[in-house]
Amino acid sequence: MAEYYDPETYPKQWNYLQSGTIIDQYMIERELAHGGFSSVYLARQMADQVQVAIKEYLPRKLAHRTWNNVVVPNGDEAKALFMRGRALFFEEAKVLAMLKHHNIVDVINFFQANDTVYMVMAYDYGVTLDKILHKRMLPITEEFLLTVFRQLLTGIEVVHHKGLVHLDIKPANILIRSGNDPLLLDFGAIRKISLSPQRSRAKVLTNGYSPIEQYDSQGNLGPWSDLYAVGASMRACLDCRIPMSSPDRVKQDDLPPAVKAFKRRYPEYLLKAIDWAMAVFPEHRPQSVAQMQAALSPAG
Repeated sequence: MAEYYDPETYPKQWNYLQSGTIIDQYMIERELAHGGFSSVYLARQMADQVQVAIKEYLPRKLAHRTWNNVVVPNGDEAKALFMRGRALFFEEAKVLAMLKHHNIVDVINFFQANDTVYMVMAYDYGVTLDKILHKRMLPITEEFLLTVFRQLLTGIEVVHHKGLVHLDIKPANILIRSGNDPLLLDFGAIRKISLSPQRSRAKVLTNGYSPIEQYDSQGNLGPWSDLYAVGASMRACLDCRIPMSSPDRVKQDDLPPAVKAFKRRYPEYLLKAIDWAMAVFPEHRPQSVAQMQAALSPAG
């Protein structure tokens, strides 16, 4: 018989790992962030006290944590989905562990415990770009945009050269470190570039940043898909708000071109690059990071 689980009466303190909890060779300090599928914690390696970030797979619609920290599916129907998601999470960790670049989050370990899986990442100090924009913490100058996004693109190019696409680039997944040095986070939507549709995996969509082909199970995903999200993230820096979603733009594109909306504040080459990356249909966008990098050059 399936275990009965009522999220309304479930103890809230069991939703997250408590401070002082020991998992494998790490001690949990506090929660850093959480979403529908996982939580991220600040922890310390017990051997040398080095701080790390640990991401735990726990999809709260499918599973819950018991009093002894074991993660249990919410019932028989949820079990298959939970197991599938757990396998994909582990695959994400293995892929990320191979992607070594200064501007990509560094996965240093991954392991299974408590009937779920954990990803251990180097802990970096900084503020995510969405918070910078929301709180107007920094002036969004030409220099800021070029410093952040040129470096970010060098990391994205490494992903693409491995035959992969990130598919969740957005200000919330871009950590800005000292010197406006960006770090690309959260590779939970990553997938291989393939000519055939991949229906076995749920789509990760973020309105305003996901390109139109990402909404379609038959969509042709490739580097141009990530470049749309880069362009949308740059446009968000200009507007200080989330851009119009791609499905809405297909129906009626009311998003004014950046070259018109910001012509008195930023140079034309920069605004043209943003508009090019944000073209609604993939064939009208840059097809590679190299093309986008060239467009972000004053001589491009």
